Amino acid sequence: MKPDTHDRRPSADPADAAPHGDPSAANPPSRLQMYPQLTPAERDRVRAFGTRCSWRAGEFLVRTGDPANGIIVVEAGHVRIVQRDGLGQTAVVIEHGPGNFIGELGQLAGRPQLIDAIAIDDVEATVVAPERLRALLVAEAELGERIMRALMLRRLMLIERGKGPMLIGRSSDARTHLLQGFLRRNNHPHAVLDMDEDPDARALLAANACGADDLPLVICPDGAILRRPDASQLAACLGLIPDLPQARTYDVAIVGAGPAGLAAAVYAASEGLSVIVIDAHSPGGQAGASARIENYLGFPTGVAGQELASRAFAQAQKFGAHIAIPLQVAGLQCGRRDGLQLVALADGRRIRARSVVIASGAAYRRPPVPRLDAYEGQGVYYWASPFEARLCAGEEVILVGGGNSAGQAAVYLAGHAARVHVVVRGAGLEHSMSRYLIDRLASQPNVALRTHHELVGLSGEPCLDAVELRHRHTGAAMRMPVRHLFLFTGAEPNTGWLKPCGIAMDGKGFVLTGTAEPSSAGAAGSLETNVAGVFAVGDVRAGSTKRVATAVGEGAAVVAQIHAYLAQAAQAAPA
Repeated sequence: MKPDTHDRRPSADPADAAPHGDPSAANPPSRLQMYPQLTPAERDRVRAFGTRCSWRAGEFLVRTGDPANGIIVVEAGHVRIVQRDGLGQTAVVIEHGPGNFIGELGQLAGRPQLIDAIAIDDVEATVVAPERLRALLVAEAELGERIMRALMLRRLMLIERGKGPMLIGRSSDARTHLLQGFLRRNNHPHAVLDMDEDPDARALLAANACGADDLPLVICPDGAILRRPDASQLAACLGLIPDLPQARTYDVAIVGAGPAGLAAAVYAASEGLSVIVIDAHSPGGQAGASARIENYLGFPTGVAGQELASRAFAQAQKFGAHIAIPLQVAGLQCGRRDGLQLVALADGRRIRARSVVIASGAAYRRPPVPRLDAYEGQGVYYWASPFEARLCAGEEVILVGGGNSAGQAAVYLAGHAARVHVVVRGAGLEHSMSRYLIDRLASQPNVALRTHHELVGLSGEPCLDAVELRHRHTGAAMRMPVRHLFLFTGAEPNTGWLKPCGIAMDGKGFVLTGTAEPSSAGAAGSLETNVAGVFAVGDVRAGSTKRVATAVGEGAAVVAQIHAYLAQAAQAAPA
């Protein structure tokens, strides 16, 4: 597997060549949207936001892993775009000429570069830095829409090409499963080699003097090798751990990047507030793991949870929200004399904010079954994505849960598995699932509903190979030989980090809102907690309806209350 060499000749493949001149009618619309050519008048408008730079033939404009420098609009000369992986293997993506621009979605967030850009001949270009790029997208609506669409499509293309970090492991290994899920849900391009199926994986292991005890192995694009890393170590290797200006005070810190948190970020940032969003995992929360959401307004054919989350993530970045993923929040210090809230991170850093939105959501409850943790990622899953669907293709699976997320997952898995057994404790689904999902499940010939049953046992070594169910009324036990179990069993709020702050919660740990005289001028339906300046939205809030649309609505509504709080706090501050 020799790396491709870089010469000075244009690509011989028209699909890889730069779109010089007028676009060909033979090119598909998506490609024209991915690589638009800016007119001279449009380039004039872009120059107001950028800086003129030049490169000699053979020089790198951009290297993989470099800090983001925004987009680079080519004014003269030609640039070859190359994607590479940790083995040094490269592939030409495209060649850009005058009027084309270099960049993808990561430039909005200041994420490291995912490609190399090499000057084929002498190049003159306009560089629009990330903060100026965001200003351009907002100020130039029509042009900004074209650029934004191109940035998003390019990220999708890089993901599909499968370069970047190389993950070597076994599909049955929990740690491999978690790392792949982390990369997938953060929309980071990567490649996966299965030790049990791909001879190249075994060869790479031997070439790097690694053994089975080192799995999963990650080879980063810079050649660094990680043995059995966790998600934080992988994120650090890829440059994903965000820098935080310690001296900065944000208008609002949002903890959680699910639908509620991202909605709050979009509306707050678009209205001029300085915003930071913190999440330990990835954008989207539980909704981001949904295979398809079919009752969300404006998507008559449904929308994948990850697609919805990715769009909201990009939208928040467009308006200037600082999204810090992956960072684990450890606590909240409130009631300070200076009137600020202090968000403490697990790595010891602190984030200062004038207000805080708790949008940390809820996680699926882990049923009290012996050795459950031993099978997580090795037959037990808490979401149903294309990765899990491939694992259980043609096999029988069990899904425990009766809510909408369970229904969406069951419908999705039914298209891949031989049979899906839906297990619920009650007499049916009518009190917990939307009618359209109940009807959809009923129409699937390979979905079986098992009522009045509960999960009581798991067995297999080292992976799951059987599940034991028990009838709640008769006590009769049933052993089912299945290798895949999906759990969608209720929700537990992610609120442990709030205890030092004295936030009022109900008996189940969900955050209470509207219980005290709200600082937002007594507004009806207050989303403020008992601590002034601290708000709660989405699934973490007591009394929420656990629907994506409701979470988005609360995220939008809380911004008006934050404005009122900040205005009141400014008036009360000493002159």
